Amino acid sequence: MADGPTARRLEGKPIADEIRAAVAEDVIAFTAEQGRPPGLAVVIVGRDAPSTVYLEQIIRGCAKVGIDARFVELEGEATEASVVATIRELNADPRVDGVIVQMPLPPTIRLRSVIDAIDPDKDIDGIHPLNAGLLRLGYDGFLPATAHASVEILRRSGIEIAGRDAVVVGRSAVVGMPAAFLLVKEDATVTVCHRRTRDLAARTREADIVIVAAGHPGLVTGDMLKPGAVVVDVGINIVDGRIVGDVEFESAARVASAITPVPGGVGPLTNALLLTHLIRAAERHAAVTAPAPAAGR
Repeated sequence: MADGPTARRLEGKPIADEIRAAVAEDVIAFTAEQGRPPGLAVVIVGRDAPSTVYLEQIIRGCAKVGIDARFVELEGEATEASVVATIRELNADPRVDGVIVQMPLPPTIRLRSVIDAIDPDKDIDGIHPLNAGLLRLGYDGFLPATAHASVEILRRSGIEIAGRDAVVVGRSAVVGMPAAFLLVKEDATVTVCHRRTRDLAARTREADIVIVAAGHPGLVTGDMLKPGAVVVDVGINIVDGRIVGDVEFESAARVASAITPVPGGVGPLTNALLLTHLIRAAERHAAVTAPAPAAGR
């Protein structure tokens, strides 16, 4: 066995750069036609440091391509009613095409109430039940961006998905389950594993593709993989001041044929795909709000 990693690194940044370049062109065309840029509002309830860093990256990415993005900040003591009212105001604002809400929310605010308040047509991160249902049925809706990125990085890296056996480790509503549905849509045969799965290693050793989104650093190691498997690591964990994934990279890279690094894999692509979701929402919004053609004379 080789002393060091041998797997191909599936880097997200080059793909993300291509996507952003295309979005920038779409933004120019949209702005010229509508007389305004696409608009994004990011609702923050208190300042949760890790999620705020992620959201600031989104804001910077928007600025680079000409999107009008802004934070809408509420104090950490904000009530559920005030958060819902703020979201409804943004739903009604014609300058806002997409709405993202910072997660996690304070424990005093029910997640369901906030999610239900978001206009599904402005829900660019795909968390509203309507968009979740559309995904499950294979219809066209907004996708959770991280789940979208975990499968898109395979597609854009030339990894064959159809007919392959895939294992998704993690069953969250925003990453694990949506990723599983997207893999099924790509004609993979999918097994979803979680913390109560018996003998996780036996499952992952059978998989051609392994997506790990469990929030547990180093959960999957090289001895748990089939030689030549493709590994997508969605995990973001801080260990001893370092960002690490849910996969033990060094051992996994000796066995896998391709693997996403953390950081630098799924993360950059997630942010870029959110921009594509936003421009799509803006174009739909503009089509719906366009004035009716004048009656014939």
